[in-house]
Amino acid sequence: MYGYHGRFLKVDLGARKTEDLSLSEDFFKRYIGGATLAAGLIYDHVEKGMDPLAPETPLVFSTGPFTGTSIPMVSRYAVCGISPLTGYWGEATSGGVFPFRLKGSGYDGIFITGRADNPVYLYIDNGSPKIEDASHLWGKDIYETQKLIKDRLGESSVSVACIGSAGEKQIRYAGIMNDEGRAAGRCGLGALMGSKNLKAVVAAGKMRPDPADRDKVSELSKEALATIKGNFTSVAFREYGTLFYMDMGMTLGDVPAKYYTKSVFSVEKVSGQALRQAYAVENYACRGCPIGCGRVVKNFGPDLQSIDGPEYETVSAFGPLCMNHDLNSIIMANHLCNLHGLDTISAGVSIAYAMYLYEQGVLTKEKAGLELRWGDGQVVLKLLEMIINQEGIGELLSKGTLAMAREFGRDEGEAAQVKGLEVPMHDGRAFHGVAISYATGPRGACHLKGDYYSVDLGGFVAELNILPGDRLDSAGKAEPAAKYQSLKDLFDALTLCKFASLTVTQICQILTALTGWEYSPEDLLAAGDRSINIKRAISNKLGLARDGDRLPKICLEALSDGNVAGQTPNMDLMLKEYYGYRGWDWETGKPSRDKLIELGLDQVARDMYPEK
Repeated sequence: MYGYHGRFLKVDLGARKTEDLSLSEDFFKRYIGGATLAAGLIYDHVEKGMDPLAPETPLVFSTGPFTGTSIPMVSRYAVCGISPLTGYWGEATSGGVFPFRLKGSGYDGIFITGRADNPVYLYIDNGSPKIEDASHLWGKDIYETQKLIKDRLGESSVSVACIGSAGEKQIRYAGIMNDEGRAAGRCGLGALMGSKNLKAVVAAGKMRPDPADRDKVSELSKEALATIKGNFTSVAFREYGTLFYMDMGMTLGDVPAKYYTKSVFSVEKVSGQALRQAYAVENYACRGCPIGCGRVVKNFGPDLQSIDGPEYETVSAFGPLCMNHDLNSIIMANHLCNLHGLDTISAGVSIAYAMYLYEQGVLTKEKAGLELRWGDGQVVLKLLEMIINQEGIGELLSKGTLAMAREFGRDEGEAAQVKGLEVPMHDGRAFHGVAISYATGPRGACHLKGDYYSVDLGGFVAELNILPGDRLDSAGKAEPAAKYQSLKDLFDALTLCKFASLTVTQICQILTALTGWEYSPEDLLAAGDRSINIKRAISNKLGLARDGDRLPKICLEALSDGNVAGQTPNMDLMLKEYYGYRGWDWETGKPSRDKLIELGLDQVARDMYPEK
């Protein structure tokens, strides 16, 4: 088999046992890698009503055929399981160096079950796994944890993915951190890791699987590098990071403010340019990336000479969403989330909801323990510290907006979430393709598989007939949005950074050169559709039905200000078109039997539609 090691490491933490899990070439062909392959492995282990934090619940780290190769922007890995936040399919991805180390360790990924009786970390070096004691690491923040492990094992040869106190405390939106501040942030998979008493996964090694055509891979790598460097957005990412979008986004009405009730704010105070002007900023790049969209803020304070800088989602969540324009507090909020391993999106949305409830008179000063004033950066930091420390109102905020709405007896449409996952910092009222992508996303509201705004801003995909249109027109939007969702879902299978501006044809050529399997654009789209459907089937097993495919009312009500004032997407129209394209049953929300068989998911079809 080319492009793969052909094996996962299977770990039972309860029994302190490791063994090789060999996978067939057909299995890799069907699921490719990354989050999709993880879904294929997890599917058989899912049962309705199961506790995401139970020892038997699997946690999977997975790479793809692109990982560890000379192709640019492929140092990505996926971590997957049942989300402790949503109760459905959960996945997150991250970059850095760790993905290369994990692939170099001699495995395509790790399948973990069980719960260790004491804190441990998993160490894999060139095909040799060990389960090591981590009692001395429990309670350490993510930076301390990485340093202590590297000091012991050799900093130049290992990379660490770990949890902080949020994961240890099993906060529902705890993330997993690697290579200092790189985050697999969403869905609370750090809590799943913490429930297993697994503090860290440490990877080392230089075991690289052979490609099918080494010369062709080398040629395609050069072509891909030229394509990426020549793309306009690559230049923008390099100069200002993901924050380059803040100015444009507000102009388009795409940046939610004041808990999704406004779209106009003092953008000049929180833009990429503002960050550059106020601080000494350096770039950070993942392994093999020519862009370097990550930010490092230098000389932030006497005790923080170098600090991970915030990106667009984080600045928006702790900034405009809370009507906070104090960059200092936003950078500090990002640092606290990184330090303790917490999803900045869910944390920021939960804090903004608390401020909204305070304004509504539902959450009082006595209940909150302080005045929750819009725009007060110190209040944002205080609430964040209360979440991390599980103090007072912070314990409720740590459960997310849906739990908050239920606790206060509010309409659940007021909770800014889809399937329990907080809505990111792009607005479906500004791009209707984003709205349908959020409502139907495999893990809930997801800006990484729902970035249809990039299509309507001119980023067409000619091979799949995904073309720009009227961003405020719902008619005819769902089918191309579904195709684009499938394509972006596949990036997390390959694994490939979503900022890699490669054409579908280039991706097919690279996949063929690495694996020896022939891929056309149509084959690639089918693989993406398969990926969406296997994840959907897992959530269906866990109880998801059609009523989960909806945007909350707070994100649908027409705004009174900004470029999209008075606009709202037609969700019923788009959902029917989307279901028609996907071949999903309108009554149950499940993929149809015929669609599952068409995609080669025969066993899933038998499970969902048993013969009478």
